[in-house]
Formats: sequence, C-alpha cells, structure tokens
Amino acid sequence: MSESLYFIGYVAAACTSMSFLPQAIKVIKTNDTESLSIVMYSVFTFGVLCWLIYGIVLVDWPMIIANVITFTLAGIILALKVKHTFFAKKITKTP
Repeated sequence: MSESLYFIGYVAAACTSMSFLPQAIKVIKTNDTESLSIVMYSVFTFGVLCWLIYGIVLVDWPMIIANVITFTLAGIILALKVKHTFFAKKITKTP
C-alpha cells in the first residue's frame, strides 16, 4: 500500500477516534450520563470491538490504533452509563 494511503488512514483514525474525547472528558468530569443512550453505546462499542478484531486480522495499523482508542473511550462512557443506570442509588425527596 502506498505511503499516501497510510497517511489518509492515520488522519481518518485520528479524527474519528478523537471525536469521542470531548464526550468522555465531559462524562468523567460531570458523571452525567442521563441523556446518553445505553443501547446506542452498547451497540457502538461492540461494533468498534468487531472493527478492532478485523483490523488485527488484516494487520492494518491505522484501523487497529483507531479502534483501540475509540473502544477505550466508548468503553469508558458505556461503563459509566451502566454504572449510573443500574448501580447508582436514586435519591428521592420525602415530603
């Protein structure tokens, strides 16, 4: 594969992977996951894992690097969403 194609792959990997960074930082700082869809993040994270496995099979480094980063960031967001959805104590106001 030509060097220019690898460059395009790395640029695409950086853009798509880093797009999750602001969301991950916000969720980690605020612990607010209420507006996030647990179904969307579950399916997305599984899809990224599949892309990662595919990249490993192909030994495609831009795909591997991008999906390791994206899987990590999406996994953090998903883990916090699961934690806040199923394990957080609900505070109720008593009259």
